[in-house]
Amino acid sequence: QVQLGESGGGLVQAGGSLRLSCAASGLTFSSNRMGWFRQAPGKEREFVAAISWSGGLTYYADSVKGRFTISRDNAKNTVSLQMNSLKPEDTAVYYCAAARRYSGSYYSQTEYSYWGQGTQVTVTS
Repeated sequence: QVQLGESGGGLVQAGGSLRLSCAASGLTFSSNRMGWFRQAPGKEREFVAAISWSGGLTYYADSVKGRFTISRDNAKNTVSLQMNSLKPEDTAVYYCAAARRYSGSYYSQTEYSYWGQGTQVTVTS
């Protein structure tokens, strides 16, 4: 079955960096778009970043643009999220998700068929 496993979360001070990784198995990774979403306490889950199947297209939420970078390695079935200049408002559980290659909006959670369990990111001020 499809499995997505996130890693790399943790506790960091504001202004610091973290790199999240997501390892995928059970699917044809290179045929899937990949996305990162997050959910802060008491808030709905929101889009963070997404990348096309080839890696040629990337999309970001306005709140992270210029600070976060999504990338993928189709040979290793992994997608990563480099997070720089972290802010306390970036504190959330971060989820990796996979969508079919020709799905609809990259930003919509409903387009993503598979989800990881999430990894906690906590940014202290």
